[in-house]
Amino acid sequence: MEPLTGKGKMKRETSIYFILFAILSLLGGIAFGILGAFQFVIPKFFELIPFVKCRPLHVSMVIAWIFLSATGGIYYYLPRYCNVKLFSNKLQKIHLWIFILTGIGVIISYLAGKFGGREYWEFPPVLAIPIIISWIIFGFNYFKTVFTKTEPWPVYLWMWGTGIFFFLFTYLESNLWNFSYFRDHLIRDITVQWKAGGSMVGSWNMLIYGTAIFLMDRIQQDNRIAKSRLAFIMYFLGLTNLIFNWAHHIYIVPNAIWVRYIAYGISMTELLILGKLIWNWKRDLTKSLQDFHLLSVRFIIASDVWIVLNLMLSILLSIPAINIFTHGTHLTVAHAMGSTIGINTMILIASCLFLIPDVTKVQFSKRQSLTISIGFWMMNIILLFFWVALILAGYHKGYMVVEDKLTFQEIMLKIRPYLMVVAITGTVIFAGVLMVFVPALKLIKAYLRST
Repeated sequence: MEPLTGKGKMKRETSIYFILFAILSLLGGIAFGILGAFQFVIPKFFELIPFVKCRPLHVSMVIAWIFLSATGGIYYYLPRYCNVKLFSNKLQKIHLWIFILTGIGVIISYLAGKFGGREYWEFPPVLAIPIIISWIIFGFNYFKTVFTKTEPWPVYLWMWGTGIFFFLFTYLESNLWNFSYFRDHLIRDITVQWKAGGSMVGSWNMLIYGTAIFLMDRIQQDNRIAKSRLAFIMYFLGLTNLIFNWAHHIYIVPNAIWVRYIAYGISMTELLILGKLIWNWKRDLTKSLQDFHLLSVRFIIASDVWIVLNLMLSILLSIPAINIFTHGTHLTVAHAMGSTIGINTMILIASCLFLIPDVTKVQFSKRQSLTISIGFWMMNIILLFFWVALILAGYHKGYMVVEDKLTFQEIMLKIRPYLMVVAITGTVIFAGVLMVFVPALKLIKAYLRST
């Protein structure tokens, strides 16, 4: 139980604010994504916020969801479950405020039509400065905390530390285009940008997969998973993947052939190992613990299913003969959505549903659990239709560009039915996410009122 302050009230847990703003970011990101999807197929749909603004708002807010929820979980789990004391609660609060204020600045810049950045980070480059500062603070606080741990680290501590370090490294790398040495050389610029973007995804995957292994460890109340040989094999494969597998994005760029071979050879191998870990964990989980943590368990198992589906698609997209048809089409979007929603978001929702009752000391009621369960099934069943529609749209678009030589307008008219399915199913997925998070937001609201 937290220490009491003032009139007998508990001290507020700072990490709950990370989770609160993470949920709000996800809801906002999905809303802008749906708006953009309808704008893609219906001309002049809601012109107040046009597609050129909706797309970066969608991307940036979904990325904010990933980082806020992963970071909030790490800040909470370290002192509660990892047998260490957080080095500085003050730095944690500073980190939170920088993140929130920078996020507000990013949203305002997009709504005002002020751009100037690159993929994932289309806001004015000056806003990169507070982001870099916040990650330096996060890294300093994290490593000062975990270096006090004398016994061997479980794998998730290695993964969280690796994710923090490599995100800072790759984010700095992604801003090298601001220097004329990179910006004025097309091939160098494209190569560095794709390298940074691909490795950056690997860095936040480290944070997420580390969280998945932590949750499995805690739910089963057995640290053998996090200290197993298989877990560390997955970690080193993920690290190798982080460094090299980006290269399949730049088959079209003239560069060293060995880079392409390595990228193809190791593409997505860490997902296969993670899937094996989750499968083994599900098999060994005792019935009583599974019932108690049912909501979190469901979302982790769902991520396992999506790992298998997305792994098959990823391997296909990494084959050069197929990549030439698919690169830059909706097949790439299908892969991104399968990873972001099916894998990453499922794991992070599991973390939220574990963390929120743990912080608030209140479990979800039967009615709330039923609402979350319905939302879970809505998300996963409809996501399959959403994913398949994107695959079909990407397949037809890639084939028509290379083989039929159709114009962009002709192609868009032919794939319009698939894109309409994407927009409609995206709306249903949003409803499912709301059903999952409305009960969670009620617990957070009650907790903040009582503390």
